[in-house]
Amino acid sequence: MAFGKKQAPVDPVAVAQAQKQREEQEVTAAFQKGVTALRDFVAPSSLVYENSYFHIGTRFARTFYVYGYPRQIFTGWLSSMVNMDEVMDLSIYVYPVESKVVLDNLRKKVTQLEAGLQIDAEKGKIRDPGKQVAIADAEEMRDKLQVGEERFFRFGLYFTIYATSMDELEFVTHKIESVLGQQLVYSKAATSQQEQGFNSTIPQFMDQLQIRRNMNTGAISTSFPFTSADLSQDSGILYGINMHNSGLVIFDRFSLENGNSVIFAKSGAGKSFTVKLEALRSLMFGTEIFIIDPENEYQRMCEAVGGSYVRLSLNSATRINPFDLPQVVDAEEADNALRSNIITLHGLLRLMMGGAQSQMNAGGGVSMPALDPVEEGDLDAALIETYAKAGITNDPLTHTGIPPTIVDLYDTLLHMGGTGPQLAQRLRKYTTGTFAGIFSQQSNTNINNPMVVFNIRDLEDELRPVAMYIVLNYIWNKTKSDRRRRILIIDEAWQLMKYEDSANFMFSLAKRARKYNLGITTISQDVEDFMGSRMGRAIIANASMQILLKQSSSAVDMLAEVFKLTSEERKRLSQFPVGQGLFFAGQSHVHIQITASPTEMNLITTEPNQVKQIEEQGDFSQGQGTIDLSNRLTPGS
Repeated sequence: MAFGKKQAPVDPVAVAQAQKQREEQEVTAAFQKGVTALRDFVAPSSLVYENSYFHIGTRFARTFYVYGYPRQIFTGWLSSMVNMDEVMDLSIYVYPVESKVVLDNLRKKVTQLEAGLQIDAEKGKIRDPGKQVAIADAEEMRDKLQVGEERFFRFGLYFTIYATSMDELEFVTHKIESVLGQQLVYSKAATSQQEQGFNSTIPQFMDQLQIRRNMNTGAISTSFPFTSADLSQDSGILYGINMHNSGLVIFDRFSLENGNSVIFAKSGAGKSFTVKLEALRSLMFGTEIFIIDPENEYQRMCEAVGGSYVRLSLNSATRINPFDLPQVVDAEEADNALRSNIITLHGLLRLMMGGAQSQMNAGGGVSMPALDPVEEGDLDAALIETYAKAGITNDPLTHTGIPPTIVDLYDTLLHMGGTGPQLAQRLRKYTTGTFAGIFSQQSNTNINNPMVVFNIRDLEDELRPVAMYIVLNYIWNKTKSDRRRRILIIDEAWQLMKYEDSANFMFSLAKRARKYNLGITTISQDVEDFMGSRMGRAIIANASMQILLKQSSSAVDMLAEVFKLTSEERKRLSQFPVGQGLFFAGQSHVHIQITASPTEMNLITTEPNQVKQIEEQGDFSQGQGTIDLSNRLTPGS
């Protein structure tokens, strides 16, 4: 009799749960297939490897390894590659080696070399200098390893270059091999190993090439890769971001030979933005700011920091007397104060009476003199007599009296002999004529403020150069009487460069400013007119700091020649986005991005839509939101 096992009844609930679990797993698997990982976002559209290069998307690339080094390498030898204007990925692999292993190998190597020298001597062969040098190097290394002064490493250097075409790839290849070859560093393309080479240079720490060189601590230290151009100091203000290495450009312009700077850019490239940002940040460190504003661009910033905004126009109540004398403390300066001011007045009066006749031509000369020698002599005598009538002579004790005005000079010329009456008639429009009042009365302007802006927008075109000249002289006299750290910003300086006398005066200021702790910032968008002037080029040469933002194509060649730009910098100069440019300081220069905080942006932007929005919100307009500068920083803090 056979007995069979009884089958257990099927549990419908368990079957249903198992079926549900299988369905959930299938759904989860299908969902995971559709999930986009981070690597899907960063991965190129395609990778095609050839023998000595590869395609990555639409670009060409090639990976190299360095296989040969000179006997000695020096600090910064990699900087020529790091600072090269080419797209490049560079990887350095450093593997520490146990000192005991190295010492054993060195002992064996020294024994072999000494035995080789002994054998050569026994055979009567000529002494081999290479073996003796090798023995000396090995012995020196053994000594340093034994006392712990040095350590030993295995060093691998690989880099991948990129280009948009095969021709460009070959050009970059030749360029890099030439730069390295000049230092006796030799590289090769990773033939048939482009995939492994590419994997070795992307940031995932996979050394698949494994081509290494023995190096000690000193040699490794010279290979420090972060040697790109840097303009960061311990003191100064932030100018922007260094586009070479994403570092900060913190600089003190007064640490150079002089504090002068020039800024060139086409309209809308950000030159006023850059200057206002520098002025605002310098103000916080105790530097006083003077600005000549021809387009009413600085009012909002000036009012926000509690500065003085001086409007110069025929209808305004502001008066500046060009006959004012500086109240200087220096004895030698005081003795020459009157004579110096008379010389300055000569240039001003030539500008007033000559007008368009004193404009400079393209070669830097003058088309027609404003005054002939006889007129110059009569004018000089009249100036001396006018001051004498006011009781002011070369004696410094008389310089505190009330100075004369142009009206007094007009009266002196009118009643003197020679060419005096004719000169008086040429000066008449500034005394009783159309331009009377603004520069023919006693000064009523007090510029005892950390920031003073002189607005000349509402002046007639003919009067603008005269006004800029007088304001410059007024500021210069103030500077000589009190040698605080100051910055003078001259916007649209090309208007002064059109006239010989005003150009000469500007150049004189640029040369002498350092003595009085003054830095002059010259701004111009009309590069051709500025550079075409002999004095304009001299002012550039006398500025230790220069900023070149985006330029028009016609100005690039001229600037490239003056500033000795490379072909790559020349190409980029006309293609920079707004706010980017070249920052020169002494012998160094970097590619810079000008950056501002939101608060600073509200104060200095000139973009019409942003200005309108700010004014509608009432931010920093009509005196609202004034910034407190009572606790300003000191330089170097």
